[in-house]
Amino acid sequence: MAASLRRKIMYALATNDRLESVARAVTLLERRAYQASKRYVAGATLDEAMLTVQRLHRAGFGVSLDMFGEGTRDEAAIEQIVASYRDAAARLGAIGVDAHLEIVPSHLGLDLGVDRCRRYVDELVNLLPPGARLEVSAEESWRTPQILELTLAMAKDGAPVVATVQANLRRSESDTEQLVAAGVPIRLVKGAYLEAPKLAHRWGDETDLAYVRLAHAVHDSGQLILATHDPILREALLSTMDGLAIEMLLGVREDDAAALVRRGIPVRIYAPYGDQWFRYWMRRFAEAQGH
Repeated sequence: MAASLRRKIMYALATNDRLESVARAVTLLERRAYQASKRYVAGATLDEAMLTVQRLHRAGFGVSLDMFGEGTRDEAAIEQIVASYRDAAARLGAIGVDAHLEIVPSHLGLDLGVDRCRRYVDELVNLLPPGARLEVSAEESWRTPQILELTLAMAKDGAPVVATVQANLRRSESDTEQLVAAGVPIRLVKGAYLEAPKLAHRWGDETDLAYVRLAHAVHDSGQLILATHDPILREALLSTMDGLAIEMLLGVREDDAAALVRRGIPVRIYAPYGDQWFRYWMRRFAEAQGH
């Protein structure tokens, strides 16, 4: 079976509500799935996540701490999400580690409108520990215009935000120009979502070439964070660019991450946590089928 087809099948499974319900309804299946997911998941609770943060800190990594969830439209639920982030920010500040907070905009009401989402995100900006930034995740392409609008508005008001740009999206060149002009640091990823060909480059060489072009464009005039586990692509860019930072996912190519730190290259690890871990774990499998 072709890698691209395997990836599509795994991605479909990763977003299948019925599969998740069945797996989590059977105690033994859920327990085994969670044990498998722990390679990629900082914890099901904040207490577990903080242990992971401290472990990563001792190993010389920065951390980007995120709480699982997306597509939240219930305002009472969003208030609870903000409260959970408040607890996380307080815990991070208390232990004094190099840690950013990360958000998925639709987890904080983006689908209710940019202005509504902005209210909640502003609360999180005010909670950030000294020196920390708010990293804004990418989502499906149909949400990208609203995410760009949100990020640019926050940057205009002086919020310490980091944007995520997906190299596979055809619109990313234009988005990058706007973000660089606004002085927003860019975390460049290849892109994890399945998109229509008219919206995105094909996975493989097309996306890799787009990644290189965007990396050079950002580095020439802005602040670039390479978020890729492709060692060939990463090393090629590191050999031609100075002052780069790297971001990697928890549990993916950990030996590479440690080697980069030993070389004096700053590495930040994305560490997600929370009880909605199942889909994230399945997505890691889906992405692996494309490599």
